[in-house]
Amino acid sequence: MAALKPASVASQSVSQAIPLYSNGMRIGLLGGSFNPPHEAHRAISLFAIKRLKLDRVWWLVTPGNPLKSKDALNDLDARMHAAREMADDPRIDISCLEAVIGVRYTVDTISYLRRRASGLRFVWIMGADNLAQFHRWQNWRRIASEVPIAVIDRPPQSFRALAAPAAQALARYRLPENQAARLADQHAPAWVFLTGMKSSLSSTVLRNPDGSWKAKK
Repeated sequence: MAALKPASVASQSVSQAIPLYSNGMRIGLLGGSFNPPHEAHRAISLFAIKRLKLDRVWWLVTPGNPLKSKDALNDLDARMHAAREMADDPRIDISCLEAVIGVRYTVDTISYLRRRASGLRFVWIMGADNLAQFHRWQNWRRIASEVPIAVIDRPPQSFRALAAPAAQALARYRLPENQAARLADQHAPAWVFLTGMKSSLSSTVLRNPDGSWKAKK
């Protein structure tokens, strides 16, 4: 019997868009366009699971980043399918929740998940490049007040990220790196800067000029 294909984004319900969970789980949230998904997304997720003692990481494949052009953005269903293939680990789940509930901003996604799955302990995961521009995100202070944040070092972004407005404003809430495993249990605001993850791979370098994905060698 052939395996059923996952429902397309257009036909998914909220219950299908939120991965299975049980109360008390520690869930990392990794948002992005995943255009395309790549090995660094997977490596960051596994690194976060280990360092933060998470049960799962959910990849939240966004319809589009409000801070980026959509000209080179591939179809959401195609990105979801590619993300499932790339993740290839039972601890990584793929979700199109933002498209299903009709939100564009991270702050709205987090607020929704905290209401819908209040028994979970969420951690927002971002790269140091995102910390550098976090102050440009919609209601970034509210995001920081609602969920602990794990920042993954992405050289050569480290110094610029830690000197950025958001990092400076939240400096007193930063946990020592050796206490990273406690992050999911902290009341926000709380964040940690994790080093040791040295991949500089990005989706940008994996795209052709027309936005299509480069073939694997």
